[in-house]
Amino acid sequence: MKDYLVLISCICFLAFLIPSRFRKYFALGGWASIVGYLFLELPYYFSLNNFMYPAIALLSVPFLYITAKYLLRDDPRVMQISTIAAVAFLIYAPFGYIPALGNWLIAVVADQTSAALAAVGYPVTFQAWNLMERNGFQTEIILACTGIQSIAIMLGVAWGVQSTARQKIAGFLLVFPTIYILNIVRNVFVITAYTEQWFPYLPEIAGNGELGYESFFWAHNVMAELGALVFLVVLAYALFMIIPGLGTLADSLYRLYRGEVEQIVRPNAGGPEP
Repeated sequence: MKDYLVLISCICFLAFLIPSRFRKYFALGGWASIVGYLFLELPYYFSLNNFMYPAIALLSVPFLYITAKYLLRDDPRVMQISTIAAVAFLIYAPFGYIPALGNWLIAVVADQTSAALAAVGYPVTFQAWNLMERNGFQTEIILACTGIQSIAIMLGVAWGVQSTARQKIAGFLLVFPTIYILNIVRNVFVITAYTEQWFPYLPEIAGNGELGYESFFWAHNVMAELGALVFLVVLAYALFMIIPGLGTLADSLYRLYRGEVEQIVRPNAGGPEP
């Protein structure tokens, strides 16, 4: 069911890119499918003791309500953020839905992560084409470990608004190599911390019954996640400098969603700013 929701979301957003009077309904279907997917993934997130994505799932409910409300009004701001999502899906889809291409990217990232680990003095052995082992601990490289999702999202941000060809090229040169290289660094940190057991702390919070999982939890679910969040904020700011229209869009979306949330929390407050 989860895979179908991702596929439906992808199809809806791609259909949204085709000019028609039904565009807003395709965008609505895309956003609703994403929210549904997040909630179906909750058991998996909880099994990893990952609480960031459950929090995102919870926040996605008011986001979907507000987005749907303004999509049905053909609001240009919400149509623009839907365009960004559509462009991101267009970039991600070949890797997510063509197994040969996705597996190729995983293999490349696994090989480069292994080389980087050897370079810093923590060599690993391959138990399978994407399965590394060190000190008896195994780490599997999957598509989520390649950084393709973050690359697709940030390129969607860079290319989903009106900008010149020069700005789009500059956005690509900023986003792709930066995220790709830092993702390799992230993989090296997580695998080293896990296989060397750097953070065996608070098993009652971080443990899941698997030997040594606590170090993976703190390295992957906490430090790497928070680091990635901070980095993406900084990267987004850099994109705003390259493509000024992004800053204008971000400000208008912030005012829109903030105003709607205030209306929900405080019904007597003023509505969203135009």
